[in-house]
Amino acid sequence: MSLKEKLQKLAVEVNEPSVSISLNTHRTLPENQQDEIVLKNLIKEAENRVIEEFGKRPASSVLEKLENISGKINHRHNLESLHIFLSDNTEEIIRSTWPTRDNTVEIDGKFAIRPLVKDAVRSQEYLILVLAQNGTKLLEAVNDQVIKEIHEEGFPFPENPFYITHSDVRSDGKQVDNQIKEYFNRIDKAVVEIHKKTGLEIVVISTADNYSKLLEVADIPGIYIGHDNKNYSESDEHHVVEQAYEIIKAKQKEGRTQAIEELREAVSHGKVLTDLQEIYRAALDGKGDLLIVNQNYQQPVKLTGERTFEYVEDSKEPGIVDDIVSIISWEVLSKKGRVHFTNQEELLDLGEIVLKTRY
Repeated sequence: MSLKEKLQKLAVEVNEPSVSISLNTHRTLPENQQDEIVLKNLIKEAENRVIEEFGKRPASSVLEKLENISGKINHRHNLESLHIFLSDNTEEIIRSTWPTRDNTVEIDGKFAIRPLVKDAVRSQEYLILVLAQNGTKLLEAVNDQVIKEIHEEGFPFPENPFYITHSDVRSDGKQVDNQIKEYFNRIDKAVVEIHKKTGLEIVVISTADNYSKLLEVADIPGIYIGHDNKNYSESDEHHVVEQAYEIIKAKQKEGRTQAIEELREAVSHGKVLTDLQEIYRAALDGKGDLLIVNQNYQQPVKLTGERTFEYVEDSKEPGIVDDIVSIISWEVLSKKGRVHFTNQEELLDLGEIVLKTRY
């Protein structure tokens, strides 16, 4: 099940108690040994709150899951954060490549899915073209992880078959370039076919000269969204995807900056809301086109009706929604709006949470 499918499932479940646990984690030893301790403390906090709010017997199923969940997690596989969702009907463990804003326990009638919304909007699937004359391969990646190597449309391509053997001709730079471009032209046509099937854009890892030649022969240059020089001393998949992901992150930051500018322009047209109550109602009504949230902003509330709430200070009080932003962000995203979480300073003069409406 994909992240978006899991998000959809968790977002619509209504069940008391629904336990959401989020914590920052570490990929390597010895730091990830501390993750187990942090998780056990959060589980204990969750157990105490569930018993206090719902009682041992009514919540026995969830308490049993809390008791057993730590034994199902191998902390050697940790990424930047870990998210656990437990209810009578659900047991979900999700690792994320993005840190969470804090180590938290949230108990409510719905899951606190804000970290997954952030993950979903920052999760990008793309292709990596590792381009060289001695052989070319195409990888499918999500963020900083390679999902698979592509084996279709001729990939992986063997070394350039148009190598000129005659010494007199090899001295003719123009002919040599033409032979290289013919090789890259065939690769480009194969990439275009895969792009048509998947809709995925491509990051190229190659020498600057090879990348330049590829763009000269490319049928659709716009599908190549970035390039980095190949590090020939570290050309394995792990290092290649690290290089590519830096380009993806830079593109995402550029997209968030453009979104903030879009909000600024919409202010004069009366399409921007900054009041949290108004944002909440607009999100419920499907009016949200673009939501931008300071990634450190959260607001616990007590719902007083289907469309109203009161602000509260203590998110641990019974019957409190720990963070209304979790609900708002899902309502916008699920109704085909755009959502960005950012700490970029350009947002500060607009507010901690800002919504551009469709009309």
